[in-house]
Amino acid sequence: QVQLVESGGGLVQAGGSLRLSCATSGSIFRFNAMGWHLQAPGKQRELVAGITSGGSTNYADSVKGRFTISRDNAKNTVYLQMTSLKPEDTAVYYCNAQTLIREYWGQGTQVTVSS
Repeated sequence: QVQLVESGGGLVQAGGSLRLSCATSGSIFRFNAMGWHLQAPGKQRELVAGITSGGSTNYADSVKGRFTISRDNAKNTVYLQMTSLKPEDTAVYYCNAQTLIREYWGQGTQVTVSS
């Protein structure tokens, strides 16, 4: 059974930084791609950043230059380094992992950015 466990969320002032972690149960190499999505209150979940098994990355325009996604294969963990945080980044952040036939989600971690 696949489990994705997020951590690292919290309350931070605007301009601050946070690093989110997503630890996978078992080998990270099972997944073709992994990513982070956010869901703000009353809004749909949307992609923030993704990384493939080969290390290619993509980002939402709103976070380019501020967020960095990375992976540590030895630790079976994906990270999202968030800098220059803005109040509009406030949301629940979810880790996502995809194989060829299905995708998996973590339970989410709350990020709150105060102005």
